[in-house]
Amino acid sequence: MARYRGPKAKKARAFGEPIFGFSKAFEKKKYKPGMHGNSRRRKQNSDYALQLMEKQKAKYTYGVLERQFRNLFETSTRKKGVTGEVLLQFLEARLDNTVFRLGIAPTRRAARQLVSHKHIVVNGIVTNVASCQLKPGDIVGVRGKSKGLQVIKDSVGNKSDIRKFPWLEFNADKMVGKFMAYPERENIPEKINEQLIVELYSK
Repeated sequence: MARYRGPKAKKARAFGEPIFGFSKAFEKKKYKPGMHGNSRRRKQNSDYALQLMEKQKAKYTYGVLERQFRNLFETSTRKKGVTGEVLLQFLEARLDNTVFRLGIAPTRRAARQLVSHKHIVVNGIVTNVASCQLKPGDIVGVRGKSKGLQVIKDSVGNKSDIRKFPWLEFNADKMVGKFMAYPERENIPEKINEQLIVELYSK
C-alpha cells in the first residue's frame, strides 16, 4: 500500500510538533521550513488553513492516506458519540498503531512493516493488513518465530520506553497484548484538535 515516504523532519517542522517521534533534526530547527528560516514573518492562517493543517497532521501522525482517512471519517459519522472522538478511536484501533502503542515497535512506520511482513498475529491468526480495525477483546502478539527479531527485542526490552495506556494490556515476556476497549479522548496523547477536522469535512 502507498504511504508517505518523504522527509519526516520537514513535515514535523511544518506542523511544529515531532509527529513522527523524537528527531534530532526537529530539535535543532523548531521553526517552519523555508529558505528564510525563522526570520520571515508568517501571515495569520485562515480558518480553512487551520482545519486543513489539523487534518494533515492527523493523517501523517497515523500514517493514513486521504481515501482511508475520509472513509474512517464517514464511518465515524454513522456511529454513536462525538464524531471527532470516534474518529480518533478508530485511528487508535488500527493494528499498526496498536503494535506501536504496545511497544512492540519503536515507531508506527516500524510497526506497519512488522505487520506487512507477517510478524504479527491477531487472535492467533497471522495478519498482514496494517489498517485492520481491532475490537475490544482482540489479542495482539508477535508470531512465534519472529520473537527473536532484534528490532522487536530492542523495542520490548527498552524498559525506559515502555508505553502504558489504560485501554491496552501487554505481557512483555510473552510478547502478547490485549486491546481492551476503545480509548477515552483524554487518554489519547496526540495533540490533535479533532473538532477542526469535523468542521473541515462538514463544509
